Amino acid sequence: MPEPTHGNWRATWHVAFLLARRQIQFSSIWLNLLIMAIMVLTFLNLVVITGILTGLIQGSLADNKSYYTGEVFISTMPGDSILESTFPIMATLQAHPDVAAVSARYVQSATVEANYQDRWDFTEPENSVGIRLTGIDPVAEQAVTGLADLLVEGEYLNENESGYVLMGAFNLAQYTDFSDAFDPLENVRPGSRVKLTFAGTGATTNRGPENGGSNTLVDRGGTTAEFIVKGIVDSKVGEVSSRVFLTQDDWNRLVNPRLDQATEIAMVLNTPQAAIPLVAELKSYGFDEKAQVETAEEAIPSFLNDLVNTFGLLGSFIGGVAVVVSGITVFVVIYINALTRRKQIGILKGIGVEGGAIERAYVMQSLFYAVIGSSIGAVLVFGLLVPYFAANPIDFPFSDGILFVTGEGTVWRAGILTVVTAVAGFVPSWLIVRQNTLDSILGR
Repeated sequence: MPEPTHGNWRATWHVAFLLARRQIQFSSIWLNLLIMAIMVLTFLNLVVITGILTGLIQGSLADNKSYYTGEVFISTMPGDSILESTFPIMATLQAHPDVAAVSARYVQSATVEANYQDRWDFTEPENSVGIRLTGIDPVAEQAVTGLADLLVEGEYLNENESGYVLMGAFNLAQYTDFSDAFDPLENVRPGSRVKLTFAGTGATTNRGPENGGSNTLVDRGGTTAEFIVKGIVDSKVGEVSSRVFLTQDDWNRLVNPRLDQATEIAMVLNTPQAAIPLVAELKSYGFDEKAQVETAEEAIPSFLNDLVNTFGLLGSFIGGVAVVVSGITVFVVIYINALTRRKQIGILKGIGVEGGAIERAYVMQSLFYAVIGSSIGAVLVFGLLVPYFAANPIDFPFSDGILFVTGEGTVWRAGILTVVTAVAGFVPSWLIVRQNTLDSILGR
């Protein structure tokens, strides 16, 4: 027979532990498994739903970093069309020990037209789209972004060849889903001929030889040239799949002979941790006065940041609903359990067991279910689901979705689930325990 526990907090907790263990031990195994299964599913709902919603955007951010910005990204200031300090920036980066590879890009608006050879009726609209024409060093670009790995048809650009382009898949009817927004190019495959018209800037630039090139640069806007499509690249990064790429030599020959006027510079580093110090170092040289120098995280489009926050809130709301449902379930189970044992509770109180010990016993029982359920859920998440989604990303239209789960976030969610479950275990036991002892014993 348990000894009276009044005034002895250690005895109270000890009795509570003994009662909780007995309740779990002699409860139906199926009831225990059911409650723990509810805890596991609730934990997975809390973690996985939020992880998938957040991972949808994190996958897009990872693709943006891998295939477009690199780990540090330098771009023009708002309102500018060129990087004034292209040569000194490139010289600094190419000599920097932390930079593994760097690629300068030359970007300009242009129009690409297809099927012009078969267009006999000039009253019909031409099959053309506006694009971002991008001159690259194929070898450097491959080292930074692996552009050749995004080929879905054809071959990659060769720096020793002229007259070829890579087409972004968003511009082609057979690949794009945005035909309601614009009319993509029809019947364009590797080997097809397309006509590029360079938009130009409409201005003449005068520069001294100390900045490289000739004294005078005449804008070549309106120039038209014919190219052969050598390959098609498809990526879920819009800045890649919406562009048309040509070699730096062709750019120099047909668009702009000034290679000191890049538009973007992307790079990969020997260690990702070097990104923030490198950005700070480049800014200390004054490069940020005429260029935006950012880490990959800082360079992401603002709408993606907004989506990260929105999807995080949505996931938390869905998880919150799951926690409430779980709490109600535990409340009902504990209440029914305590109600069926009301006579035993009355007897325990009658022989001197403190009501607080009985309440704590039910709280301990609830915590047991929550801790075991959360532990099993964490093993499933980190041991099975995270590796699975890393190897098999979810194929969303604009990203390769992963399960984005952090240890800190998981601990917080497990803590919330545990607290809610403990409260759900305490309330029904408190309602039963506070009833009159004699009424409980007699079942009145």
